[in-house]
This record gives sequence, structure tokens and C-alpha cells, in this order.
Amino acid sequence: MKTIGGYVRDHGARRSGEVALVFEERETSYGELNRRASRIANGLVAMGLQPGARVAYLGKNRDIYFEFWMGAIRAAMVMVPINWRLAPPEVAYILDDCSPALLVADPEFLARLDPAPGCPVLLTETGEGEPFARWRDRQADGDPQADGGYEDVVLQLYTSGTTGNPKGAMLTNRSLLALRDALPPDALPGWYRWSGEDVALVAMPIFHISGSGWGLWALQHGAKAVVVRDFDPHQVLDLLVRYRITKLMIVPTALRIMCDDPKAAETDFSFLETICYGGSAIPLDLLRQAIGLFGCGFAQMYGMTETAGTITGLPPADHDVDGNVRMASVGLPLPGVEIRILGPEGAELPRGEVGEIAIRAAANMTGYYNRPEATAETIDADGWLRTGDAGRMDADGYVYLADRIKDMIITGGENVYPAEVENALFGHPDVHDVAVIGVPDVKWGEAVKAIIVPVEGREPDPAAIIAWARARIAAYKAPKSIAFCDALPHNPSGKVLRRLLRDQYR
Repeated sequence: MKTIGGYVRDHGARRSGEVALVFEERETSYGELNRRASRIANGLVAMGLQPGARVAYLGKNRDIYFEFWMGAIRAAMVMVPINWRLAPPEVAYILDDCSPALLVADPEFLARLDPAPGCPVLLTETGEGEPFARWRDRQADGDPQADGGYEDVVLQLYTSGTTGNPKGAMLTNRSLLALRDALPPDALPGWYRWSGEDVALVAMPIFHISGSGWGLWALQHGAKAVVVRDFDPHQVLDLLVRYRITKLMIVPTALRIMCDDPKAAETDFSFLETICYGGSAIPLDLLRQAIGLFGCGFAQMYGMTETAGTITGLPPADHDVDGNVRMASVGLPLPGVEIRILGPEGAELPRGEVGEIAIRAAANMTGYYNRPEATAETIDADGWLRTGDAGRMDADGYVYLADRIKDMIITGGENVYPAEVENALFGHPDVHDVAVIGVPDVKWGEAVKAIIVPVEGREPDPAAIIAWARARIAAYKAPKSIAFCDALPHNPSGKVLRRLLRDQYR
């Protein structure tokens, strides 16, 4: 089977003059991307790095990231993009866990490196250190032909868990390519197909599978990937028109911002073919507004980091401006994806009953980095991956999410686990007990709310507690609001009953 490195190599030969990456005013052809991947691979090998070594990236979306990743793949190494929104202790934890042999970082995020990473650091721009581009361009041009195999890990994405410590999900060439490679294009759902004529906007952050994966899909098919440093609705609208974008991946909260921009109503979007969205269902009023503005197909995608992204999709045909039952679902499994709904004892439940969603697919991760026990708890011997999401499947195979077994909060498309926030808040001297929940929010979908039992005799300042949290975890994870109570509801085993809190505070 062809690997990611094989695709880049082939496009470099056959589509040498075609544009692969656009970043701001800079264009990179497939021929140049292929040459740069070789230089980067040669530079990594010259540093003494061995196959399987981790290399990390701490920065916003850039064309350089994809060059760096393709070069690492060509040297059989593993890319680890780090969420630049994380607080210094969170960044330090990930760097300590993956022990990268090289870090490429935006200069503005050097302050997050406390303590220092213990490996060489190259900069994406000119600063107090060697720029990545200068290092790249002084390496040898020859293709080292050192790519790993189809089952080798090429991407390690960190995903938070209920314990509060992030885990590195290891994705292979198989994980990232197999669902598309296994079948001819005409056997795939129409909204899921790509071609070399497509132009994709890479606006989602590359530390998510929705960013790295979306960019990879474009490069896999020889399409043009327009990379956006930051999501700005005004800039995105301009880029859609300027580059005649055909495919866009976005979260509903960002889509609403775009739709509310007065410029959108005055723009012809006839070139746009598909808007894919994920993270949450699209409200019916927003769907009506978006279809009226963009006039293209809409597809909802459901997946997770551990499944290399999308494993089900609600196709455009099931998006009805008048609403329908299927719009409450996350769609049908993609070809090659098996889904079961499991009961408490692990047995498959009949259609219509709610249980835990389990997935078996070639897209599944190979496991968590250095976490054999966590891997075994997530993926069984037969390859079934337990998602932690509760749901049901109807008679036609459509999957409906019922709840989040792990209490995950989705705010603005970002995943937040209550345990992470609670761990940050427990150290505050005024906090005796705390539980974190998600509450509805018009702008973000959900907002993080902390319910706190104060230390006896204390009168905590909500703003000070929020500031305390923001100094220890990413700002989007910190509570947007705080409520105080005398005691939290617990079950007999001592577990906080978050469902009761959600009912009360929603």
C-alpha cells in the first residue's frame, strides 16, 4: 500500500508545477514540497535521529508545519504537533512524555517552554535562534528513501482523558489513509471524495486531527491546500473567493460567525462544493442561514483523535432546511467502518438501545504512546475501540449520540474534560470541593462552568479563581462562570453526580 511519503513523492514527479500549499502570500509547488521533504529528512538523519524518533511542532497553522511533517515521514520519524493554547505546565508535560529530538516553534510561544525542552529548537520565523527555513535549505537535496512502512506511526496527537493527563494517540499511515485507499473513489460517499482539482481551506488548528487530517487529505490527492494561520471570519470569506475554495471544514460556532458577517450576504459562493462540520450538530436556524448563503452541500462528520478523525458522516441529502429525524444523528458509518453499541457487560445491544459506541476500522490508532494499560482499556484483542460516547443506532444504520460517557465538554470545537479543570482548581486555597460541567452557550455551543464548595470561612472571588485556572491550563479550558454551593451531590461510592448539576445549572 502507498504511504503518505509515496503520495508526496508521486505528486512531486507528476504534478511538479502544481500548487500544493498556500500560506498568506507564499505558494509551494508539489515539486518544491517534494524537494523540501528530502532536505528535511536528510537534516534529521544528519542530526543523528533514528527511525521512530519524535519531532515536535509548537505553533499556529503554517505551510512549514506540513513541510516538516512530510520530511519527518520521509525519515521514518513521528510528528507531534502541540496545542499552542496550552499553559506552560501542560506543554511541559507533553514534551516530557514524548521526549522530542527536535522542536520547531513560533517565536511567540517560546515563553511556553518552561522548563526548556531539552532538545534543539528551530524557529518558524526570524528570532533568537536559527529559522527552520534556513536550516532546511542548507541540507542535502537527495531523496533518502527512508520512509517507514504502512503500519509505522507517522503522527502522534495528544488527547486529554478523564484523569486529566493527556495521552499520545499514535496514528500510522494505515490509520490516516486506509479508509480512502481501500475502495475506488466512486465507491465512497460523494461528500467524502477528493480530486486534484479541489482547493481546501485548512482553517482548523493543526494540533487537531481536523487540521492535520484535512491538510493531509488535500496533499494525498494532489489538491491545493490554503493554510490559514488564525481563524478570522473576515479573512476566511476573502480567501474562499480569492482561491475559489471547493472544500471547507469548520465547527458550527465558527460557521455562525461567518454567516453573521455582512460581507457574506454580498458574495457569490457558487464555486464552493462542500462544507464539512463536526464537534456538534448544526442548529436548524443556522443550517437554513448557511444553505441560503453558501448554496453548497453540508456534511456532518463524527470521529475522534483515536480513529484518525471521521468515521461516520451525515450526507448533504439528509440536511433538510425544514428539519428531519436523521439530522439529530451523526450519520452513517463510512465504508470500511464497523460500529457496535455495547451494553455495560460489553455485549452488543439491539438496534435502538443506548450503550457505548465501539468502532472497528483500519483508521483506528495503534495505541497510546507508552500507555499499554490505557491502550488495552480502549482497544480489545479483536480491534474494537471503545469511544466513551453513548449512543444508539437506528434500523437504517444511522448513529445517534445520546450523551458523553466521559462527561467531555465541547466548547468552540475544543474538547475539555472536567478532570483537567478540576485538578487545576483544587489547588486554590479557597476551594474545598469542585465539579465542572458544560452549560449551553449561544456563541461557543457549551461553556465551562465550575461549581465550588468554598473552604469554611472563606468568601472566594470568582474572578480570582478563574485567573488561577488560566495560569495553569489553557484559557479555553478555564471556567467562564462559577457558582458556589454548600455541598456537591455524590453517589454512594463518592462520585460526583454531574448529571444532577447539569440539570440544575442548565
